[in-house]
Amino acid sequence: MLDITLHITDRDGMTHEVQAPTDMVMNVMEVVKGFELAPEGTIGICGGMAMCASCQCYIESDHILPQQSDDELAMLSEAFFVKSNSRLGCQIQITEELDGLRLTLAPEE
Repeated sequence: MLDITLHITDRDGMTHEVQAPTDMVMNVMEVVKGFELAPEGTIGICGGMAMCASCQCYIESDHILPQQSDDELAMLSEAFFVKSNSRLGCQIQITEELDGLRLTLAPEE
């Protein structure tokens, strides 16, 4: 088992350094929920189906992420507070390559 370190800035501006497992097929949204870095009911509302944008985050580091799916692009085209570095946390799988990833949770609607 290999854990990676993620640096997640919550919606209050506090940065948390968390250890995320790479062997549990988790995504960023699930890590945020697991560590309770956003109030319950405010993130992952659609269950990780790329249908609500409640897990939108801003990627702050230079990590290379998988290409965005059509579903993710469509959801972000309708979301609020979208920036050029916006991604849906539910669409970013936790892998060894993401060690050190820095991201900030987008504001709530």
